[in-house]
Amino acid sequence: MTAATAGGAGVAIAAPRKKELSPRGKIVAFAIMCVGMFIALLDIQIVSASLRDIGGGLSAGTDETAWVQTSYLIAEIIVIPLSGWLARIMSTRWLFAVSAAGFTLTSLLCGWAWDIQSMIAFRALQGFLGGSMIPMVFTSAFAFFAGPRVVVAAATVGALSSLAPTLGPTVGGWITDHYSWHWLFFINLVPGLFVTIAVPLMVRIDEPDWSLLKGADYPGMLLMAIFLGCLEYTLEEGPRWDWLDDDTIRLTAWISALAGVAFIVRSLTYANPVVDLRALKSRNFALGCLFSFITGIGIFATIYLTPLFLGRVRGFSALDIGLTVFSTGLFQVSAIPLYTILAKRVDLRWLMMVGLTGFALSMWNFTPITHDWGWRELLLPQAFRGFSQQFAVAPIVTLTLGGLPPARLKQASGLFNLMRNLGGAIGIAVCGTILNDRTNLHFERLAEHLTPASGPMRALVAKVGAADVATLGGDALRGQEAALKQLWTLAYREAQTMAYADAFLVILVCFVIATLLVPAMRKVGPPKGPSADAH
Repeated sequence: MTAATAGGAGVAIAAPRKKELSPRGKIVAFAIMCVGMFIALLDIQIVSASLRDIGGGLSAGTDETAWVQTSYLIAEIIVIPLSGWLARIMSTRWLFAVSAAGFTLTSLLCGWAWDIQSMIAFRALQGFLGGSMIPMVFTSAFAFFAGPRVVVAAATVGALSSLAPTLGPTVGGWITDHYSWHWLFFINLVPGLFVTIAVPLMVRIDEPDWSLLKGADYPGMLLMAIFLGCLEYTLEEGPRWDWLDDDTIRLTAWISALAGVAFIVRSLTYANPVVDLRALKSRNFALGCLFSFITGIGIFATIYLTPLFLGRVRGFSALDIGLTVFSTGLFQVSAIPLYTILAKRVDLRWLMMVGLTGFALSMWNFTPITHDWGWRELLLPQAFRGFSQQFAVAPIVTLTLGGLPPARLKQASGLFNLMRNLGGAIGIAVCGTILNDRTNLHFERLAEHLTPASGPMRALVAKVGAADVATLGGDALRGQEAALKQLWTLAYREAQTMAYADAFLVILVCFVIATLLVPAMRKVGPPKGPSADAH
């Protein structure tokens, strides 16, 4: 607060404070910011069911097309922990507006991409410029609201943060099927422009402090960027190139490890680190980051596994895949009112335990998966997952961030969100490795039983061979070759399906461990009032 003298008498007069937003204004401002966060999260997975179409449109191979998603994730995972520091410099209002504007512009450029190289570059910019919107919504929930209202706000943030990636394949598949892959990006233009214009008009949380540019931890930022960038590359490309057997993967893994150690040491010894690792001294925050990591595994790995199964094993189109996984989002939305009511009356730790247990039960219902599973068979496990996501994610947000002082909330929120994205990256990488290794193992075990001594095998070969002989005009040798090829295809399909069951089982174990750790968290009551920065 500044002071001035009146009439030379030396009487201090307080400078007028900026008008605080009304309760309705806070709700509107928060809703606008949620729109920005939703489109940034939606774009993580909106291309997942349409990569084949994008690759075909840009004349790119499968390995190149995978970078349409990887480049976005690498850039986003780097900027998320930086968002707290950037928000203190620019203010939440202007960082969010700049982030929304950059995200909108780069979405337009992605739709206009002329080759795969330009698409990868624009997607990286899109992730970097838009990523800051995600953690700022988390901190704004605690800055705008207090008491019971913060429970509703946290429930909303938790719902959107898990719902948007879940709906990504559905929205992307529908757009690609009815229009073209270009509209996966053009769809961001209207909401992006709306957020860019509305946030400066409506959001008032804090003031910029450009003096923080002096003495900032620039070496720490560089180490963090190298650490996270190389780590994300290693995790994304590792399963495809057999991990450390590949020279590039081995190099990026070493660089990531060395930069990571240097970054941790720097963050713990520097007076004003870019990421507040000291917040991990708080038991709730440390456990909350672990739970955020595990829910990231569950949300992103299942979004990765289910469309992949439907595409590879069932041969579904992008639209069919999207419609099949859509039920998860419906059940999560239906859980929001119930969670909001219970969160005001029940200890959030027990609600979180219900959510984590339900997620584990969902993974258990995935494990009997067979090659002919479609939307009917997937409905029950996806219903459990959607309902449980709401009860798992929302209380984690409140219990983890609700107990931190406002001064540490921005930087801590970046670390909290980083852990969710890291969990997703590691979960997808591990599941990709499981699919590769376990498919080969199951195929070898199945092949051991496919010998001439097997009666069912001889019957199948004879039946298929006879049909092919009739089709091929009496060529018995070609008929037998066709029968054996079909037998190989059937065995490989079954081996793939068994590997998916193994991956779901590993995710199940992660959630069982998380459930057992819930009682270690301390109870946190809703904040009594918004932080001083909210005025």
